[in-house]
Amino acid sequence: EAHCQTLGPRFRFFHEDPLAGFKAGALNYALAKASPEAGVIAVIDSDYMVTPNWLRDLVPQFLRPEVAIVQAPQDYRDDGENLFKAMCYAEYRGFFYIGMVTRNERNAIIQHGTMTMVRKSVLEEVGRWAEWCITEDAELGLKIFEKGYEALYVAKSYGRGVMPDTFIDFKKQRYRWAYGAVQIMRHHAKALRRRDQSRLTYGQRYHFIAGWLPWLADSINLVFTLAALVWTLGMIHFPRVIDPPMIILSAVPLAFFVFKMAKMFYLYRSRVRASIPQTLASAVAGLALSHTIAKAMLFGMVTKSLPFFRTPKKVQGRAFWYALQSAREEGLMALALLLGVVTLVKLQGVETPDVLVWIVVLLVQSIAYFAAIAMSVVSAFARLPAKLIDKITATPPTARTPVATEEVPAGEPPSGATPN
Repeated sequence: EAHCQTLGPRFRFFHEDPLAGFKAGALNYALAKASPEAGVIAVIDSDYMVTPNWLRDLVPQFLRPEVAIVQAPQDYRDDGENLFKAMCYAEYRGFFYIGMVTRNERNAIIQHGTMTMVRKSVLEEVGRWAEWCITEDAELGLKIFEKGYEALYVAKSYGRGVMPDTFIDFKKQRYRWAYGAVQIMRHHAKALRRRDQSRLTYGQRYHFIAGWLPWLADSINLVFTLAALVWTLGMIHFPRVIDPPMIILSAVPLAFFVFKMAKMFYLYRSRVRASIPQTLASAVAGLALSHTIAKAMLFGMVTKSLPFFRTPKKVQGRAFWYALQSAREEGLMALALLLGVVTLVKLQGVETPDVLVWIVVLLVQSIAYFAAIAMSVVSAFARLPAKLIDKITATPPTARTPVATEEVPAGEPPSGATPN
């Protein structure tokens, strides 16, 4: 507040306690306080350090009246702090430099809650940020697409924040994202299914549905894993009654896992330009979140709301046992699967192909849970150097580049759009 006072009357600081609506409520409050002359509303998180030319470079894109959103990547500056954050950073990069670039080709990006700009008139037209949604940023983007407006994604970093310090906070952040995705799909189901309910294109419908299918697949996989444990228990206690599943059925989850990993390795190596250690780190970090995402998706299907929780940044305390407790559910699942494998080998052996394949299925299903344990342990040792997986320095190419340009003198806002 004191710093804003030194910057002059154009910079204002507000503190309201209490304030309903969580982050969306705070954004709507700030929007009401914005200058009536503002044409563009820019949003950044409080932990972000932004390059001086962000507004000057990207605000001119609003010279095209159909453009309502201009989005830069959600990026981080503390990836070199330790191994845990380096692994998280590698995992984040996949979405912002593969998924978002691809979606941008079809005008179907997911709007983020930071490093984003929105045309103020459109923001008012769609009813501002939704205070019922835990991911109000992505929901706002979809509402804007439903009105027929365009969004531009510029795959160039203009600002960097900080990542969660612990595995439990990393999980909480992804849980919120996944739960919010279900909220959005349920609330906008008609618009996503039917052409007459909105101005969404087929490409936008495809990306908003297919883009969240991998998370839905995680929830299905959790159900499958629980069923596999029950089936294995039956094989152990009633070996003459319950046989292992047919090989052709057991091969399905194995094929899906191999395809998922192969696709991920190819895209990271070709699109993100990640090294092999970085790609492996991303795979471990991504798999470690599978159980969390699965729970969020399942709970989202049967509940309507979840209290908003802020992702903690720069917290203290990474005790080893505390870190392990953050993966206790995954640890129990890994232990159950491993016990099932050991017991099957001891009682039935691996002489028959169907038993052998089923054992392989159980081992593959346990990989994600062991990945979660590994991430929790790595987060406990904050001194493990990030250089173990190298540093990501290359910026992947942008697929769909902005087209509007304007020469802007230093200190002057672009014509037609006044940032606030």
